[in-house]
Amino acid sequence: MDLYKTDKETTRMQPDASGGQQLLKSINRMALVRHLCVHPGLSRADLATEVGLTKSTITSLVRELIAEGWLMESSVVATGDLGRRPTPLFISPDRLLMLGAEVGIDGVRVVATTLTGEVRARAVSAYGASRSAKACLGVLATVLLKVRAQLDPSQRIIGIGVGLPGGVDEARGVLNFAPNLGWHDVAVGQLLGEKLDGGPLAGIPLYLQNEADVAALGEMEFNAGSPADPLLYLSINQGVGAGVIVGDRLLTGARGFAGEIGHMILQIDGPLCSCGRRGCAEALIGMRAMLRPDEAAELGPHSLPDIRGRLVEGDRKTAKAVESAGRYLGVLLQNLATAYDPACIVLGGSVVELGDAFLDPALTTLNDYASAAGLSPTPVRTSRFGADAVAAGAAALARHRVTRPQLPMTGAARANAAASADGEGQDQEAAL
Repeated sequence: MDLYKTDKETTRMQPDASGGQQLLKSINRMALVRHLCVHPGLSRADLATEVGLTKSTITSLVRELIAEGWLMESSVVATGDLGRRPTPLFISPDRLLMLGAEVGIDGVRVVATTLTGEVRARAVSAYGASRSAKACLGVLATVLLKVRAQLDPSQRIIGIGVGLPGGVDEARGVLNFAPNLGWHDVAVGQLLGEKLDGGPLAGIPLYLQNEADVAALGEMEFNAGSPADPLLYLSINQGVGAGVIVGDRLLTGARGFAGEIGHMILQIDGPLCSCGRRGCAEALIGMRAMLRPDEAAELGPHSLPDIRGRLVEGDRKTAKAVESAGRYLGVLLQNLATAYDPACIVLGGSVVELGDAFLDPALTTLNDYASAAGLSPTPVRTSRFGADAVAAGAAALARHRVTRPQLPMTGAARANAAASADGEGQDQEAAL
């Protein structure tokens, strides 16, 4: 939980202007929402104790949050004490939703999730003949509207997140470079906003980030217990990327390229990578490393099923290629474990679907390195969202930004936040 502190003491902040007062109130409101996401069933008195606000402030904020659809009350809990029993509070399961989208190499996937990550609707679509950014974003807009139509009109969408296959300048809403799509400097935020303008999703805040980054946020935000920190998410598809969470923050780097681990060099003078260098992790671990040379040049939606089919048939060359890719994944995991000392590494992406033939060599290699150093291996697991990992993570990006109003917001997000602030009351309590 975020605290404004001076030295070791939490200080009460007395804002000088109504805008500052409103921001503090918004921070306090969302602190309650985040706390109940992790600790459902607390009463108002529990919240007052745990987050450090007065009971009267808690009562006022909870009343607003219930009315707006963030929270709900449940039946009272029998405590055996005399007097009024506390009423448990929970995140409302269906009134407020987020949309999350994955912009993939061959198509898009969109899900609608609750505030706690349950998927309520989904749709997928392949791209048409054109792979231009405008054409593909047109497909995305259509699928977003299709998912919205699956929901009840009374359900409100509070944000739309989009996971993109490349480095993203989130502040400007620009995709810097998507190597497997050949897109450069695409103003995704502006283009998608224009395509949604005038429809049921017009004006809803848009949040953009790299696909592996949003998947990492999904593993953190939609965790029923205390999340692992630091947390690394590895996305293994045609390329290889990572999302890194440190101290409840997404590590994006100065230019949005943090986590592009697919271009870490694992082998001097190794196989040629799509980036032009040799020996990159992508060239040794990604899907191309498991295909025949004549197939690797033209990856398509049938590439992974082809690899899986050959494994089932007992094709020795394919089995050897998959095992080799798995061992190099273990090397990469070891390097990341050394660099970040994560509490957990999560594996996701389509290649993980190959299962033990790919993952067992990776884990064996990682464990061997740890054993040689006399250390316990870093915990590794696969994503709980499976094929929805990036889309659900994009929805988590929307929740992450909406429920942390002290973080910088840009574009439609800032405009929407300013509009939502009109008419709200003031609050003088400590910022949490």
